[in-house]
Amino acid sequence: MEISELQAMVARFVAERDWDRFHTPKNLAMALVGEVGELAEIFQWLTDAEAQQVMGDPDRAVQVRHELADVLSYLLRLADVLDVDLVEAVREKGAVNAARYPVELVKGRAELTKYTRLPGVSPEPGAPG
Repeated sequence: MEISELQAMVARFVAERDWDRFHTPKNLAMALVGEVGELAEIFQWLTDAEAQQVMGDPDRAVQVRHELADVLSYLLRLADVLDVDLVEAVREKGAVNAARYPVELVKGRAELTKYTRLPGVSPEPGAPG
């Protein structure tokens, strides 16, 4: 299924319930943050090893899948409302990040230095984080 098909599916769901009026960019961004919080809550007190195995527990696996679906649904809806082409946005941001974080300077580093502090890398004009 394509991103546009997922967006149309979510838009139909919203339209059938007359929820468009509630789906302002602010409300959608806040709902997205809330769903990310619910996803994070599943992992909150797990060790790294337990987190790696979370999908092995059928009940937790369902929770993870549902929260991921909620996060994606709100992200798709927000992009739709703002008329953002997510595929193009990811391509664009990927190119920005590739320039900001050259492989030869960051490969394998867990402690990632902010791109503005890397030697020889300057921020692009007008390109926020």
